[in-house]
Amino acid sequence: MDQFSEYYKGRSGLTLGVVKKLYAKQTPYQLVEVYETDSWGNLLTIDGLVMLSEQDEFVYHEMLSHVPLFTHPKPEKVLIIGGGDGGTAREVMRHKRVKQVDLVEIDEAVVEACKLYLPTVGDFDHPKLTLRIEDGIQFIENTKEETYDVVIIDGSDPVGPADGLFDTSFVEQCARILKKDGVFASQSESPWVKHYQPSMQRLAKGLKLFFPRVNPYICSIPLYPTGLWSMIVASKKYDPKGIHINETLRIEGDDFLNGCRYYTDEIHRAAFALPAFVRKIFQIE
Repeated sequence: MDQFSEYYKGRSGLTLGVVKKLYAKQTPYQLVEVYETDSWGNLLTIDGLVMLSEQDEFVYHEMLSHVPLFTHPKPEKVLIIGGGDGGTAREVMRHKRVKQVDLVEIDEAVVEACKLYLPTVGDFDHPKLTLRIEDGIQFIENTKEETYDVVIIDGSDPVGPADGLFDTSFVEQCARILKKDGVFASQSESPWVKHYQPSMQRLAKGLKLFFPRVNPYICSIPLYPTGLWSMIVASKKYDPKGIHINETLRIEGDDFLNGCRYYTDEIHRAAFALPAFVRKIFQIE
């Protein structure tokens, strides 16, 4: 194999040069693979879909983590569903205010592959982190109290085991285990890919039933379909458009932003400035 291709419509998609395949495991849930590419470092795919590369993973993980964590003024306990590569947890644990991170990944092969071939992405030995290999939907259903300040959904595309992460019933369960001022965030697909749009709308509609503030935002991730990616943050109390950022950045210290390669306070605010067609998809008036 000298190429890897992911198609999002017909023969349109992404092609990368491959040096060699480093890892492949078919699990009860999905096919997990890692490739060495010629220009983007090692590449993790699930069922033939790009999850991350060494060269651009920081965009996704910084934006999925820091937007909700700077929306909440004191996020001490954080739950991550999915994210077995460890990148989102890595960014979450950089926050001084965070005391505990529970990472729930359904497929141990994702963790194994990333420990072996993407070791700079995760920090699985960090004392703040508890890794659980189990179904994230069931984990939330079995959590009986308002427990978390922030819940982050770091799932794959809405097919297979990840499809339920876009359901209103799942969103309701997430809202239930969040504290009264809790914040929810999730990746929400590319607005350019039409067959993703019903899932994007399903997620946003479900969130609006349980959170008074629901705000999609966007970022640029080169190896994801079309390069434009959306995420969504929902809050029970706080304005996600940046009212707490300057105050909480002072708490984190000057070194925090120096450790980011994409996220800044300006990017946080600008990410909510949506093109008209994206606003229409999410049905924002």
